[in-house]
Formats: sequence, structure tokens, C-alpha cells
Amino acid sequence: MQLSVIILNYNVRYFLEQCVLSVESAIKNIDAEIIVIDNNSQDTSCAMLKERFPNVKRIENKENSGFPKGNNSGVSQAKGEYICILNPDTVVAEDTFTKVLAFAKNQKDLGIIGVKLIDGTGNFLPESKRGTPTPWVAFTKITGLYQFFPKSRFFNSYYAEHLNENQTGKVDILVGAFMVMKRDLYNEIGGFDENCFMYSDDIDLSYMALQQGKSNYYFHDTTVIHYKGESTVKDGTYMKRFQEAMNFFYKKHFRVSFLFTFFMKLGIVFFSLVKTLQGKPKPKVTPANYVFVSDDEILREKLEYQFKKPVRLQSESKAFLENGNLEIIFDQKFIDFKDIIQAFEDNKNKGFTFKIIPKWTDFVIGSNSSFDRGEVIKISDFRS
Repeated sequence: MQLSVIILNYNVRYFLEQCVLSVESAIKNIDAEIIVIDNNSQDTSCAMLKERFPNVKRIENKENSGFPKGNNSGVSQAKGEYICILNPDTVVAEDTFTKVLAFAKNQKDLGIIGVKLIDGTGNFLPESKRGTPTPWVAFTKITGLYQFFPKSRFFNSYYAEHLNENQTGKVDILVGAFMVMKRDLYNEIGGFDENCFMYSDDIDLSYMALQQGKSNYYFHDTTVIHYKGESTVKDGTYMKRFQEAMNFFYKKHFRVSFLFTFFMKLGIVFFSLVKTLQGKPKPKVTPANYVFVSDDEILREKLEYQFKKPVRLQSESKAFLENGNLEIIFDQKFIDFKDIIQAFEDNKNKGFTFKIIPKWTDFVIGSNSSFDRGEVIKISDFRS
């Protein structure tokens, strides 16, 4: 078998359904399997998998065993030469795995491959590629200094800015939302360290691949959506976990020095000051208009009834596309995931928000910000 896709799920039933649907389309011409590990979700994730995706291999845990242990249990049952660690709140394009595997086969020193990740608004996620977080590099991240000096190698190492988002090349650290590597290397490394704190497991795995003499690669030639709001709320708890994660990483691979402690404490003070000055987050803005990319007139009418505003089909909406404050809803029966992802990128920062109705589902799904939870609207609640 060529590929095993490992998805660890916890209470994100609708995002999981969309993710698995996209993966099924992407492995159609590949000898591959999908393994979903459910960490004792209290929603209907497992029932949905049984009903809609009976060929997906399921591991149903009786407790939330965490990210490292959950993924390790999935890989232990994988049969693929390559594995992909994939978050359930992602959407892959139909040719994502074909492109990544072709690239992988041409690398003699392959460690881990990551791809270009965007959020639900089409914006590039800089954590798609990162440098080793030394104390100074972590300090530039926690204080935001990297944003003020993006051209300086002294300040810009955290997000590996020697490469831009549209350049493929070697990087140190990749993000656990999407990681492709050989299963043998994963097992040789020992998989994810089950003692890891949150936020350091992918850093640790990437660094251990480097210690094996391998090279990690950022591969820009395919784009994956990563809805990530629930895991990125920048509050005091986030800062504490970030410090714990870095502390774990340094204890394991280096040593925790006075320099590290100083940088972290100074960074937290600086971060708290910035958050105070920023004040409360801006309230969500209701779209003024809706455009439905589909040819399904009945579904368009249902959406119009739900939103109590006109919902124009794409062919009727040219004027609206020039005005901003617009939500674009993609019917995935009508347009494939690759074209949807491209539309996200092409229309980012134009005042638009995006939602998807995955093929043969009864919900609209998406996220308007990397810092907010995603939104799910059940179509079954609309007028029939």
C-alpha cells in the first residue's frame, strides 16, 4: 500500500465529514487507506463514519488520550509506505496526495513534507514552515518582533522566511495539521512523544527527523485549508502552554537556560501589554449579500429563506462581487475542492467570507477567522 492517512478526531463531527470526503476524492487513484482515531467524542462523529464512510478504518478510544498517543495508535495499524498525519479540520485538494507523493519519491534524504496551508478566509498560515525555536527565535515569535523585521534573518527565523509561501525548499519544522513521511522513519523516530505538551509535539517530531540526518521540506505546489480557530485563541492559557511546550522541547533536546527563562518571561509581559492595548476582539459582521456557486435553484431558495436576504447564483452576482462584505457559498456537488481552495486564495482580503456545502451533506461549514471557532449551519433546519 502506498499511503495511509491518519486523522485524529475529537468532537468536530462536521469538519471531520468534510475532511474525509476530501481525502476520499484525493486518494481515488492511489493505493491508500484512511484511519480515523476518535478520542471519545461526545458528538455523533463515530455514527457518521459508520454510516457514510464504511470503508474507513476506525479506532474508537474510550478516553481522550491526546494528540501524540492517538496518532501513534493510528500509525501502529497503518499499512502504507507513507503516512499522512492530518487534522480533521482540514480540506485537501483532489490532487494533493498525488503531487506530494511524486515530490517525496524524488528526495533522497526525505524527512517530513508539509504543504501550503491557508485558513478559512484564504490567507496563508505562516506556521506551514518554521525554523527551530531556539530561545531567541521563540522570543521573536512571542513578542511579534518577526512581523516588524520580516527581511532580517536575525528576526525572521521562526516562520522560515528565507522561503516565501510560493517557494518549495528545506525547512526545520512543520506543522502537525499536515505531515507526510515514510512510515518506517516515523517508527524509527518513535512517533510523537507521548510526554509532549500541546504545541510541541510537531516541533519535536520534525526536529527528531533532522537528527536522523533527514531533510524536512515545505512543498508549496498544493494548498490545504486548515480551519484552526479553536486551537489558536491567544489568551493567558495559550501563553502558558506555549512556554510549557518550549520548556519541554529544550529539556529534551538542549537545556533550559537562564536565557530561555528570561526571554519567555519578558515575552509574556510584552504579550500581555499588547493584548491589553488591543482591547476586545471586533464583533462578527453579518454579510450584506450572499453568492451561491451552484446550479441548484431549490437549494438556493432554502439558503435565501434561512438568511432572510437575497442569495444570488454566481451567474447573476457580478455586481455584488465588487462590493465586499459578501459571503460566497460553494456547492461541492457543482465545484470540486481544488477549485474551491483556489477561489479562497484568489478572493482573499476582498471583504468576502467563504462557506462550503460538502457533497451529499445537509450543512454549510466554514470559518471567518483563524481566531474564531468554525461555523456549521444545518440545512435540515431550513424550509423544506
